[in-house]
Amino acid sequence: MDTLAQLRAGQLAGLKRLDLSCGLTEFPREIFDLADSLEVLNLSGNALSSLPDDLHRLTRLRVLFCSDNHFTQMPACVGQCAQLSMVGFKANRIERVPAAALPPLLRWLILTDNRIEELPDELGQRPHLQKLMLSGNRLTRLPQSLGQCHQLELIRIAANRLSELPAFLLGLPRLTWLAYAGNPLESEADAAALESVARIPWDELALQQRLGEGASGVIHQACWQRPGQAPSEVAVKLYKGSMTSDGSPLHEMNACISAGRHPNLIRVEGRISDHPQGQNGLVMQLIEPSYRNLAALPSLASCTRDIYDETTRFSADAALRMARGIASVGAHLHRQGITHGDLYGHNILWNPEGECLLGDFGAASFHAPADTEETRALQRIEVRAFGILLEELLERIESGLSPQQHERLQALVSDCCQPQVLARPGFAEVGDMLRGI
Repeated sequence: MDTLAQLRAGQLAGLKRLDLSCGLTEFPREIFDLADSLEVLNLSGNALSSLPDDLHRLTRLRVLFCSDNHFTQMPACVGQCAQLSMVGFKANRIERVPAAALPPLLRWLILTDNRIEELPDELGQRPHLQKLMLSGNRLTRLPQSLGQCHQLELIRIAANRLSELPAFLLGLPRLTWLAYAGNPLESEADAAALESVARIPWDELALQQRLGEGASGVIHQACWQRPGQAPSEVAVKLYKGSMTSDGSPLHEMNACISAGRHPNLIRVEGRISDHPQGQNGLVMQLIEPSYRNLAALPSLASCTRDIYDETTRFSADAALRMARGIASVGAHLHRQGITHGDLYGHNILWNPEGECLLGDFGAASFHAPADTEETRALQRIEVRAFGILLEELLERIESGLSPQQHERLQALVSDCCQPQVLARPGFAEVGDMLRGI
């Protein structure tokens, strides 16, 4: 983290990224001294409510973060920044987004956890728009113009007030990752499934080391001491109460329970009861250390694409086993009326034998199990995510794949990613194709 004193002393000349979080109530004019170099400006975690009208003087600025501040509207001056492509105003008090605030090269917009009731039609006139984060607002409709955003791949509209998913959204040719939980339009979770899961008293659990933390909660290793049984090692996820970019953590927990059991899902042992602070949590299968994340999260540059380690390589057998496993669990979830919403390599754990587990239900949503055009579209949107994943696996196979197999797998990638949403195969058909290769 950079300091205001360093900035004012001229010690940050030539800086490409500036991070300032120090209780700012006004934009420091000294930032303009970096205009010849500054590309990323992060002013999150301050008390700002406005930005200077001449912000466009930062002619190289590509990324602007102003989350966790006091803005009540998105500043119009943001739209005057000619090179700006990524804008983040998460967790402010924003009620209004003026059309003038949308920069012409906008690619990635984050407005999660605000008070927005309506978006300008001009949003659909940003042809580069690829990633749109709108969860936790008060939207009752989406601009019809979004149907023109043919590059849009990821949209988060969870926890709003939407009564329907517009047809134009479900027909977007590149839409791949969609989260819409917590809106009136969403089907209800199966109450019987939620009630059938075991209740595990908090006093039977002894937390050990922390295994990880995400936007929705913290995971610990724990010892579970059931009465009259030998202790067992498990993982415990304690959910946070705050809104995430994907939606509500409690909704994630319900989706995780409703998903049921499958060899390629992390097994849920039960739901925590009697936590002293009333915190919600799940007890889950502890994953063996041989498993690791398939990929890392997308970067600012890659936007919607995962980052793979340069050394990541698979045998053909391992890659095909992973592909079959993920297709199988995708079909299972769709039969339960669940779309995962975040089918990505970074949410998959794998080992060198090709065994894999799909995790992180933060973007999961419920849909009606009936076979309707809307249901098929929702499911085929997720099939596109699988197509991208399959292509990433194909690119990293180092041995064992014949030219004929490669050709058939590449054809499957094309089928899964074709622009006509309803012409894509379902996961059951994808699984059949993979078993035939």
